[in-house]
Amino acid sequence: MYQSKNIEVNGISTHYLESGQGEPILLIHGSGPGVTAEANWRLVIPRLSENFHVYAPDIVGFGYTERPEDIQYGVETWTNHLISFIETIGESRVHIIGNSLGGALALHIANKRPDLVNRMVLMGAAGLPFMVTYGLDKVWGYEPSVENMKRLLEIFAYNQDFATDELAQLRYEASIQPGLQEAFSKMFAEPRQEKLNQLALPEEQLKKIEQPVLMIHGREDIVVPYKETSLRYLELLPNSELHIFSKCGHWTQIEKKNEFAELCENFFLRN
Repeated sequence: MYQSKNIEVNGISTHYLESGQGEPILLIHGSGPGVTAEANWRLVIPRLSENFHVYAPDIVGFGYTERPEDIQYGVETWTNHLISFIETIGESRVHIIGNSLGGALALHIANKRPDLVNRMVLMGAAGLPFMVTYGLDKVWGYEPSVENMKRLLEIFAYNQDFATDELAQLRYEASIQPGLQEAFSKMFAEPRQEKLNQLALPEEQLKKIEQPVLMIHGREDIVVPYKETSLRYLELLPNSELHIFSKCGHWTQIEKKNEFAELCENFFLRN
């Protein structure tokens, strides 16, 4: 199982999960309402921690990490927070698994501080320009209710068995913490296309990222489409490969948890 901890990162009380021993892996969650490291990664942390030392923080502005009143949310703030988190926990170099927004942030970390990054897995990753999808618009435009959260789960997952009432309740309760919805609505207010475009690294900078990168994507992802993102990353990133799951939506780590964990393990354990 994993431990729930808090650590001061540049004066921000940062909540994270920790488990296992071995080479360190940093898990970076996505941008959905009510997202936490636990909601995103709880099914794969036990498997990954069998061979690795896993850290899964709540990014500043999300989950149970502090939300400073005067903070300006965006790529630079999130990237700097995660870089400082790596340094604060005392790891000199980490593997990274980034989900959606977290995939974009993984690339920004590698671009800004390549010395901190070993291998990366980008799962349904944003970070390239594409037209805001119906699914992403609904995610970023969320208004709190259990019913609305259940509808979002149905967007995230291809297999509707995973859009459970239990998970909807868990994510809803996380989304209504004091101040959280206000922060969330500011992060992804209209114009959402502009907010999405701001996540992208210029292609010339992507071409200079030398770390091995594995993209994992669900073919039926209606939030972040694989053709405009993962396929393009395959063309741009010099040391990259791609695995696409059929009959899978935006949540490969949930819908294909065992296969996902095995892909990540094998990729990180390569010489």
